[in-house]
Amino acid sequence: MKQLTMPIGDDAIRDLKVGDPVLLSGVMITARDAAHKWMIETFVKKTREARGDDLDVYEAIQPLLNGGAIYHCGPVVAGLDSKQYKFVAAGPTTSIREEPYQGDVMRHFKVKAVIGKGGMGAKTLAACGEVPGVYLHAIGGAASLIAQTVSKVVGVYKYDFGVPEAMWVIEVKDFPAVVTMDSHGGSLHAEIEARSKRELDRLLAAML
Repeated sequence: MKQLTMPIGDDAIRDLKVGDPVLLSGVMITARDAAHKWMIETFVKKTREARGDDLDVYEAIQPLLNGGAIYHCGPVVAGLDSKQYKFVAAGPTTSIREEPYQGDVMRHFKVKAVIGKGGMGAKTLAACGEVPGVYLHAIGGAASLIAQTVSKVVGVYKYDFGVPEAMWVIEVKDFPAVVTMDSHGGSLHAEIEARSKRELDRLLAAML
């Protein structure tokens, strides 16, 4: 297992290869569809004007994302009324929904690691090579186990997006994941897709 502590440096990222198991420690931010759309439209492409707390949130998350990680996660959170927040479940969300946004978000904020399940596409893989960064596959179906690695909920931004879509700032200790897209152009997801297509083509040809 390779230990990664956020913020993560370029050398540590370049040292990672597809298949490497890692343990992440430090502060990361959860972000799903609403948060990615907000980041792109407000600060990357600037197709909407910043309003409300947008600028304050941007200033708060920018240093956390620089060298940090985005976790595709819609957590189950206890203590909402008292604001004594505690993650009860923190399983990964399917990542491909963020493919239209992720590469640009990584470049703009200098995000080093994206965590989720199911993998991502060519745009994100290109950003991994440029930033540099990696895609880390978390364990699906282990939401309560992963929640145990969350030692502290530091805060929350964009709570108006709803609990699953809000940007939760969490401190983790030994968060387990596997590198499935690296900064050298390696993608386990693309490899499996290509292998599956070859096998499908072979089966279809045998039926003719």
